[in-house]
Amino acid sequence: MSNSLIIKKKIKNFKKSITVSGDKSISIRWVLFSSLSYGTSKAKNLLLSEDVLAAIKAVNKLGIKSELKNNEYKIYGKGINGFDYKKNITINAKNSGTLARLILGFLINSPYEIKLIGDKSLSQRDFKRISDPLSKFGAKFKLKKNKNLPLKIHGSNKLNPINYFEKRGSAQCKSSIIFGGMRSKGTTIIKAKKSRNHTELLCKYLKLPIIVKNKKNYDEIKIKKTNYIKPINYEIPSDISSGAFFIALTVLMQNSKLTIRNVNVNPSRTGIITILKKMGIKIIFKNKRIYKGEKNADIQIHSPKQIKAINCPTKLNSGAIDEFLVIFLVAAKAKGISYFKNLSELNQKESPRLIWGAKILNKMGIKTILNKDSIKIYGNPNLKIKKKIIIKNYLKDHRVFMASVIAALSFGGYWKIYDKTCFKTSFPNFLKIINDFKK
Repeated sequence: MSNSLIIKKKIKNFKKSITVSGDKSISIRWVLFSSLSYGTSKAKNLLLSEDVLAAIKAVNKLGIKSELKNNEYKIYGKGINGFDYKKNITINAKNSGTLARLILGFLINSPYEIKLIGDKSLSQRDFKRISDPLSKFGAKFKLKKNKNLPLKIHGSNKLNPINYFEKRGSAQCKSSIIFGGMRSKGTTIIKAKKSRNHTELLCKYLKLPIIVKNKKNYDEIKIKKTNYIKPINYEIPSDISSGAFFIALTVLMQNSKLTIRNVNVNPSRTGIITILKKMGIKIIFKNKRIYKGEKNADIQIHSPKQIKAINCPTKLNSGAIDEFLVIFLVAAKAKGISYFKNLSELNQKESPRLIWGAKILNKMGIKTILNKDSIKIYGNPNLKIKKKIIIKNYLKDHRVFMASVIAALSFGGYWKIYDKTCFKTSFPNFLKIINDFKK
């Protein structure tokens, strides 16, 4: 069986209404919080991707039972101290940076050493940014090359609260420290550059001892020791990061219209919407509602007659960090030169995405100027590809694969994209929905 996907022609214009998979960030957080709740938590539309299944297996290894029945997932929590720590536990986070970094915050009281491993891509990512603050609580770490997986964590039964300044805008780091604060006596104070706030919203909804003050350039978060988490029944909304591929597909087509139903539109996640609106794209939120502290809506997109270039404000970066590959594709069809800067965090993802964004555009015939943390994209509104393009050796980064599929369907050409199953880490239904667009 071939490990590559061949795409030979563009798709035709369309008018569609779709539902995409459940939100990955919320799905993983539901698993982790439910594992420490007291009682039975239930979730509908839980994203059953490889990343989320890895989270479920991780809590199973820690003695927490779960089951899937009639499209409803149940986790049987045993309370905040309910993990069954045993000797020689190894947790495999596979490709999930969210799981690997967040769960470490919950393991800082383990009486035994726990080993955390991941796939090749995850093993190359920076875990010192997590081990440094969690060490301040009192946990001990051993990391490969003092930075990477596999790592070993040995917890402490005397955990101290900490003060920490999170400067990168990493929701994973911030959340891990919040979880650490929930384990330690006293008040942990985090000054955090603005990033996704799903963890804080879930803490507030669960009435945990957290106070969040939103300042202009950062958030101040105070979290105290948590003694009880109630069970969490959750209908997981659709993932805007998954929807982003179809938003881009609509923008890059002509005379097309798309509605994506029941999407999480948390303002810390909608950077792509703000950026595309600045580029002249008509996007409307319909049926807006608040659910368990999160904003959800249907997203309606109309393909534009022309796309405007953008000098992208850096304050929008953190809210669009997972969507820049498709934003770059939109910029490739814009009239003029688009400029994106302060994006070094993109190269800390599953693959060096800033570099891969430039590579894909260059293969398409788009001129770019790439620096270590910025890219200029010289748009071509009339771009049509007629040559063969091969995408491979990209560390099986699911977003590189899916962005390449969108480029192939939008611009034409003959594309051969390797590692055709890697999208299952985040969006198992991706190709199924793509095939519906081809009909």
